[in-house]
Amino acid sequence: MKRTLSILVENQSGVLARVAGLFSRRGFNIESLSVAPTEDPTLSRITLVTLVDEQELEQLTKQLHKLVDVVKISDITEDDHIERELALIKVAAQPSNRQEILQVVDIFRARVVDVSERSVVVEVTGDQAKVDAMEQLLRPYGIREMVRTGKVAMVRGARTAPQVVREERAG
Repeated sequence: MKRTLSILVENQSGVLARVAGLFSRRGFNIESLSVAPTEDPTLSRITLVTLVDEQELEQLTKQLHKLVDVVKISDITEDDHIERELALIKVAAQPSNRQEILQVVDIFRARVVDVSERSVVVEVTGDQAKVDAMEQLLRPYGIREMVRTGKVAMVRGARTAPQVVREERAG
């Protein structure tokens, strides 16, 4: 089963390498990975998508907790959560088809962030299905280059993971 993990870690150099190395050593593939500091500059959040069963998830969680820099691990797959992905897609755009491309961009509430004589760069944000659909509709025009961020996700509701961590650290 595809799992979305939200991992709070100390914001220090080498932490991401240790987390990714653990997955590599155990033979687990990382399908998507995003990491950035949180509102607390001492913490970073890693949003990671991997394909594991329940037993493998338990094994990974135990191994991750052994890493000194890991503060909290949450499997948010089943939680009510918000997820987004960003993609930049460079599409071949001739004067003859540019208007069609702009209509596709408008339908997806995406935006053009760069225009040249022979291409446009489109920015699209949404869940994976939206980004995939946009890619498929732009493919016939000729995708020259594409970059995707990977999933970022957050549980809905009032309680936030960094708040929980601060409470645990204070107690």
